[in-house]
Amino acid sequence: MAWTDSSARAALRSLFDTAIKAADPRHVLPRHLPTAPRGRTVVVGLGKSAALMAQVLEAHWPAPLSGVVVTRYGHAVPTRHIRVIEAAHPIPDANSQMGAEALLHAVQGLTEDDLVIALVSGGGSALAVKPAPGLSLADKQEINRALLACGATIGEMNTVRRHLSAFKGGRLALEAAPARVVTLAISDVPGDIAQVIASGPTVADPTSLEDARTILARYGITPSAAVQHALDDAGNETPKPGDPRLQHNSFTLIATPRMALEAAAEQARALGLTPVILGDALEGEAREVGTAMAGIAHSVRRYGTPVSAPALLLSGGETTVTLGTSTPGRGGRNTEFLVGLARGLQGAPGIWAIAGDTDGIDGVEDAAGALIAPDTILRTRNIGETLDGILSRHDATGLFAQLDDLVITGPTLTNVNDFRAVLIV
Repeated sequence: MAWTDSSARAALRSLFDTAIKAADPRHVLPRHLPTAPRGRTVVVGLGKSAALMAQVLEAHWPAPLSGVVVTRYGHAVPTRHIRVIEAAHPIPDANSQMGAEALLHAVQGLTEDDLVIALVSGGGSALAVKPAPGLSLADKQEINRALLACGATIGEMNTVRRHLSAFKGGRLALEAAPARVVTLAISDVPGDIAQVIASGPTVADPTSLEDARTILARYGITPSAAVQHALDDAGNETPKPGDPRLQHNSFTLIATPRMALEAAAEQARALGLTPVILGDALEGEAREVGTAMAGIAHSVRRYGTPVSAPALLLSGGETTVTLGTSTPGRGGRNTEFLVGLARGLQGAPGIWAIAGDTDGIDGVEDAAGALIAPDTILRTRNIGETLDGILSRHDATGLFAQLDDLVITGPTLTNVNDFRAVLIV
């Protein structure tokens, strides 16, 4: 195949769409549904995909059901029997607290004949929030902002969130006992760790209050007196693996970053490309991951290592962006990765890339991500900018908006974290 700029861009966008489709609840949820119980079926859910998952469940469930799910503003879809609450992300709001309380209320008074189906997806940590005793929503919001700005990983952030919550870290499942809880989850976190996805409201938590305190200290975050007191209170410890109250419950991953990458790899082969999945759980500072990826791409093109061109380097995971003291631009982590990649490639011919969040929103922007091409540096200079300048003020999305290289999908109603593909021909 003779690759051109237009064909390379079209292929990358098609690969991104394929990855998203592989995690679409309409395709993956029905085959994982449990058997209907003797008693009631109660559905609870939280995350960016919660409303769509609820809609799909209603369409395939053979018995009466009721329940409530909490999703992000703009992510609601029509449901018949399950209430949908919309709330804020990534900083929780009053609806986030109302949503958590509604979820807890929905599972009260159940028996061992009843079934709770928990629909869990990325974003749930902010979307459903019930502060631990003695804390306010403002306390949780303040900690969320500090964790988002300091470069903490999603696992670290959710360890802290679980220990400041009366809802997360298995507490929703405890409220549902003795009913059986079946959790169907779409993973958006490196390693697909159950207690990290939406901060694990239905699963045991192996981390501790001490772990949460250590994370805050690691990033130089000084908590308020109320937060410090909560983290020192042994009563806020989460239920641990082996807790008999959770022994009859189950947890199933119905879509993961790896599944999305494998679907893209299959399509790449059909396009005559050799795909290499570098990993589905890459973390680190976004621009530095971009620099490292540029080094691998150079090696492929110059030396045929670790694979010969035409090739496709695929990766997933969740990078971070550490904000400095200056006022940041438009973000986000996928676009900043691409600026770091473009800077490392230095206009090398025959290399294009796409990076985007599979939920359709890179951070707080309307764009999912962006594309870069061999002429990205030249076009950046032509508008009077430099890649270093863009990185210094974290304005990667602003740059790609000017270059007309943003990838716009709108909310995809799923989330298997970031998708990155580097095409080398």
